[in-house]
Amino acid sequence: MTQQPFEESSSASPQELREQVERTRHELGETVEALTDKADVKARAQEKAAALKVQTAETAQKLAEKVPDPVKEKAALAATQVRAKAGQAEQLWQERAPEQVRDKRKLLVAGAVAVVALTLLSRRKRR
Repeated sequence: MTQQPFEESSSASPQELREQVERTRHELGETVEALTDKADVKARAQEKAAALKVQTAETAQKLAEKVPDPVKEKAALAATQVRAKAGQAEQLWQERAPEQVRDKRKLLVAGAVAVVALTLLSRRKRR
């Protein structure tokens, strides 16, 4: 904000004072807007995330262009095979797992995760 010294503004005409007040209001409005934008952390984070998303997509596109076609074809084939095997494993689980185990699958998985987490924590504490 540029402001004239007080002595100059005291000898100014009423029209000059109005213009100066209007300029000051405009500058103050811009300053408040800039501070508001800086203080809006959520919006800044969203803007940065959007920019990173675009940058990541561009980088992925550039890398995809550099990958030879035979490698892309093998990767696609491998992905298809993995999906097929996962489907077969799910079907086998549904057919062969005892009903009691199938019904409590979530509980069993949660228990296994808890055991692994406790094991890792106990190892970390020992170090």
